[in-house]
Amino acid sequence: MSNRRLLPIMLAISFFGLWVVSYNCYSAEQQKQEQPVVKEAEQPIVVAKISDYIINKKELEQRVKNEIFPYGYDQSNEQAGIIDVSETLLEMIAEKAMIMEGRKLGYLQDEEISASIDRFKNGRLAGMVWMQYAKSREDELNITQEEIDNQIKANPKLKPTQANKLLQNQKANKLIEKYYGQLCEKFHWKKQSENFSKVVQVHDRLLNQSKNRKQWWILNDQVKDEVTPEEKDIVLATYDGGKITLKDWLYALVQFSSPNRPKDLNTEKGVEAFLDRISKAPVLVAEAKSLGLDKDKDYLKQLRDREDMNLLGKVMTEKVKDVNEPTEEQIVQYFEKNEEKFGTPKTLKIDQIWCENLEIANKVKSELDGGKDFDAVKSEYSLQKQSKPFNCYPGSEGIFFADLWKGEPNQIVGPTKGFYGEGIKWRIVKILEKKPAEIKEYSANMKDGV
Repeated sequence: MSNRRLLPIMLAISFFGLWVVSYNCYSAEQQKQEQPVVKEAEQPIVVAKISDYIINKKELEQRVKNEIFPYGYDQSNEQAGIIDVSETLLEMIAEKAMIMEGRKLGYLQDEEISASIDRFKNGRLAGMVWMQYAKSREDELNITQEEIDNQIKANPKLKPTQANKLLQNQKANKLIEKYYGQLCEKFHWKKQSENFSKVVQVHDRLLNQSKNRKQWWILNDQVKDEVTPEEKDIVLATYDGGKITLKDWLYALVQFSSPNRPKDLNTEKGVEAFLDRISKAPVLVAEAKSLGLDKDKDYLKQLRDREDMNLLGKVMTEKVKDVNEPTEEQIVQYFEKNEEKFGTPKTLKIDQIWCENLEIANKVKSELDGGKDFDAVKSEYSLQKQSKPFNCYPGSEGIFFADLWKGEPNQIVGPTKGFYGEGIKWRIVKILEKKPAEIKEYSANMKDGV
């Protein structure tokens, strides 16, 4: 088992100490017995359990795909080799164990994590209630041909699709402002304008007077560490069942990239304008909760998944934060053992005939061996008749690159498997060009990359 795979398992064991991390792996026969015959096709196949966490077959399959295609389906992992599914499953179980430990340690109350979770909750619930409202007002959002024609008359450069999109946005914005106004009245929204001057002062201090600031914009860590609890609790607006504080205002601000942040936050008017900008979600959330949308099963599943993602990241960060940086000697040693990773990769220029199955692939190979023209056979049998020769690399061919690399220019290779879309199919490959990897010599400016 590789060190990469062992790490999360070791971390889980170190966290749980003498806990017995038990999980159940079910055989196909057990699954058959446990599932009602009528609903057999609908029930997920459970492959492991730890506490109240369940890992099903579909999740495991997706994880294996992610190991093969870590950068998407056009960039696979040559180092993946033959994936040991049991090792992948152990990794997933270990991650669930770490998530459980994170909950036990109260990491959900961590200020940055709780702010992240709140943003997710607000975004999802606000979106849900808005979609429900918009659906009930479809007649107000409909666009007529007459409206499109008038929009184009006003701006002849617009295409009909552009005019339609512009009108949709205008009507949606108008409707949400109307809806927001109604909700502000319903939930008695009220700004605490007497506190806006305090926001200006805190913002100025974080932006211009911070001792540890290295950038010219405010960072998450500054909000967490440099704003006092009393300042964080300064109330900027209230509504039935909730409030917006300076902490909410600041965490909303740091979500924007620095160029997109308002430039007038040194004024009370600017503070109020940004408050107005971020206040729609909390009011919409209040309405969503009044309608019971926060009890929606899909929403609760997504919320827990988001919590788990944050908890796992926090636990991993805490565990490795004291790990020493590698020495110069260790960096050089790693480079020397993995030189190919840092140079120009091996390259093959190939043409290929994708086949529906192995039987057809064998037939194609036989005809080519018999002297038939490659292009002619390709036009007759290939699933992608119009494809052209292209360069491929270890990263694009993954575990199948080694077989292709055995071939030489003008040689026909196959039948061999390859990644086809999100799956795998048989193919016959013609090697056109072959270039070995070019190795770079180590230099000091490569240190961070290594």
